[in-house]
Amino acid sequence: MTAAERRAVLSLALLYNVRMLGLFMVLPLLALYAADYRGATPALIGLALGIYGLSQALLQVPLGWLSDRIGRKPVIVGGLLVFALGSLLAAWSESIHGIVLGRLLQGAGAIASSIMALVADLTSDEQRTKAMAIVGASIGLAFAVALVLGPLLAAFGGLDLVFALTAVLAILGMLVLWRIPEPARGPSAESTSPRGSLFRRALRDPALLRLDAGIFTLHSVLMALFLVLPGLIEGLAGVPRDQHWQVYLPVILLSVLGVVPMMRLAERGGRPAPVFLAAILALVVALVALGLAASGWTIYLAAWLFFVGFNYLEATLPSMVSKAVFPGGRGTALGIYSTAQFLGIFVGGALGGWLLQHYGSQSVLLFCVGLCGLWCLFALPRHGQQAAAEEALTSKAR
Repeated sequence: MTAAERRAVLSLALLYNVRMLGLFMVLPLLALYAADYRGATPALIGLALGIYGLSQALLQVPLGWLSDRIGRKPVIVGGLLVFALGSLLAAWSESIHGIVLGRLLQGAGAIASSIMALVADLTSDEQRTKAMAIVGASIGLAFAVALVLGPLLAAFGGLDLVFALTAVLAILGMLVLWRIPEPARGPSAESTSPRGSLFRRALRDPALLRLDAGIFTLHSVLMALFLVLPGLIEGLAGVPRDQHWQVYLPVILLSVLGVVPMMRLAERGGRPAPVFLAAILALVVALVALGLAASGWTIYLAAWLFFVGFNYLEATLPSMVSKAVFPGGRGTALGIYSTAQFLGIFVGGALGGWLLQHYGSQSVLLFCVGLCGLWCLFALPRHGQQAAAEEALTSKAR
């Protein structure tokens, strides 16, 4: 990777990081703090948690395609402005309905696919997989920091402070974007096929569809889990909500001890398919353990195992997509991938909240186990072929 590529990738990873940090900070908070807002119910809290995924899902493909036509930076700047406005609306709200509207507006700043496409624009074919992996790792870092920083900030200023800081982070993201160079090749030159042709080709690609289903499941389970996990930590483990960061900090840090050997086994040991499936199974075991938990230590161990699997999959999936995306429509193809991710966020939050209100926390965990089980079945039959293709691409890049 050249010095220019390295600077561009690290800057874009930082941009993605500060945006996702703002989104992730509310995950461990809404299930507990939003209950204090006027009109709050478990179903509405779940909707508030996941609603931004709906607007993201609806706009990822159109804005990804638009970035192929007018350029990445204008789309990213507009998305950050809308995201900041939604954050301020949520910060000023006194009812759960205001939180829902603010989160919906946050999601309208749907720039994930445009950022990932700009990463690809600014790197060579040989370095693209590494660049995508760096961005994926930055998302994991943002997630880890957010789980600790969110409860700390909420202890001082509640959700108002967290949403206000999220707006500030969006503005900082614009400053980071200003330092990133324009791509040497224009987005319009990269994609000359009609929009419909690119869209149909991406939807007919089996490898992309499997990855889309995977990211949908991963984020749906994550959202649903955070409707239940904070309550378990507070109720069963007896940890006050303003001290939850003391649980998340060691859990996330120790999860690295599990993720690193998995990555080494997948990359250097040449066994990506078994490790991939093992990560999904780790989610299943962790969710079952949470459902059966009778003590705080069981919750801590189950949370650790869940985040080992989650962090591995979150860091691995973007690099897998970068290998599978066809030339000529990167913005559109990555837009579909991002759409699946954010649609999973919406489904996990909204359906998880409905299940929690009507059937209790056990139904939410059972829903998550079922989704992960289906993912295993969906990935298992063809994953060996996918892994072989990935290894061939890796050997070629080397």
